[in-house]
Amino acid sequence: MTTAARSLKLVFCGTPQFARPTFDALVAAGHQIALVVSQPDRPVGRDQQLTAPPVKQMAQAAGIPVVQPEKIRNNQEFRAQLEAIAPDAIVVVAYGRIVPPWMLALPRLGCINLHASLLPKHRGAAPIQWAIAMGDALTGNTTMLLEEGLDTGPILLQRTLEIGPNQTAADLFTLLAREGAPLVIETLAGLADGTIQPQPQNHEGATYAPLLNREDGRMDFAARSATELHNRWRGFQPWPGAFTALHGKKLIVHRMSAMHESETEWLGIAAPGSVRVENHRLFVACAGNSWLELKEVQLEGKKRLDAAEFLRGNPLAPDARLG
Repeated sequence: MTTAARSLKLVFCGTPQFARPTFDALVAAGHQIALVVSQPDRPVGRDQQLTAPPVKQMAQAAGIPVVQPEKIRNNQEFRAQLEAIAPDAIVVVAYGRIVPPWMLALPRLGCINLHASLLPKHRGAAPIQWAIAMGDALTGNTTMLLEEGLDTGPILLQRTLEIGPNQTAADLFTLLAREGAPLVIETLAGLADGTIQPQPQNHEGATYAPLLNREDGRMDFAARSATELHNRWRGFQPWPGAFTALHGKKLIVHRMSAMHESETEWLGIAAPGSVRVENHRLFVACAGNSWLELKEVQLEGKKRLDAAEFLRGNPLAPDARLG
């Protein structure tokens, strides 16, 4: 890293656990973080205890000033504070707020964002989850210059990461957070010494990764194959997960696997949502004559159980259906 990069004065905007490795890397690289901007403390858990976000906790431990404005677009006090700092760059990692035009124009090197996808794919709030849910084999991190559009800014650097067939979004969050940190350090060095030139995105290739909602976890056996449902379950961990209904009650599926076609001949063809029980194993028919094995489930109001335990306490009739 160049000497210029080591002496950059930064403002760091971030909130959740995903941003912590980048914060650590910036401190370790010798950058001066003059201010940390994070979202306000929020109620957490069953007792709704007001809790500081992870980035705030790290900043306080490091003795770095923290501000948590509820709004920033027309916040004159916050604007004056950043203008007084005059940062070389503003680094934004999972901050969770739209950065206003005045803030975009403030630093000489720009507002640098770490986005957990290979832009222009999966612009939006949930790129990690949707990359898995859509069955992508590859994902990665992108550093870009923020502009007013949603994740439309010029690309600075990208690094690709393979998605394993059994990896969940929770697994990938950890990997991408860790791999993104050195990419931000490299990006700052390249901007400071002029070796990185921003490249415009191919907007025609853009796809979107909207914020998840609870209904995304509902399993539609008639519309989706076993592989598609398994991918969605992997992508929607830990929330909203995957669920269906049995006898009018919610059934959460905690573990599942898509059966290979060669393994399902003995199951035959059945209407989507139909169940088969064989040797204490639970199978459900999906679109395209495919089958899922449900390995761990939880009926509404009950404990989570592996399939064998569940079937002992909930014997299913031959005509039982899910959904």
